[in-house]
Amino acid sequence: MTRKIRVLLAKPGLDGHDRGVKVVARALRDAGMEVIYTGLHKSPEQIVEAALQEDVDVIGLSSLSGSHMALFPRIIELLEENDMINDTLVVAGGIIPDVDVPKLNEIGINGIFGPGTDTTGIVKFIKSNLKRSL
Repeated sequence: MTRKIRVLLAKPGLDGHDRGVKVVARALRDAGMEVIYTGLHKSPEQIVEAALQEDVDVIGLSSLSGSHMALFPRIIELLEENDMINDTLVVAGGIIPDVDVPKLNEIGINGIFGPGTDTTGIVKFIKSNLKRSL
């Protein structure tokens, strides 16, 4: 028997809207994953520390505030510093302009999901792109 996929969902920065991330959390849970939601207003350091403590397979970042190009690279940097980047799938969602997607892919954000994305697509993406075996 394999263990469940462990997913940490986080809202970095000052973004105060979390309806979407809660919908994703429920969908991932309903798909059999363990979901840890850190809540609103988390710093990159808090997010990476939680991911490290929880030994997660996936980090899902949600941003609606436009600060993704400042906060997401810092999270990737911290994952690299903690030797987590090779084992952790990082995905993102929210309001992310198309022009930013290639830059985020380049730094290691492996999947980006905008508003209205079907949650079954997110589940399939995670299951198909895990970086470590269960």
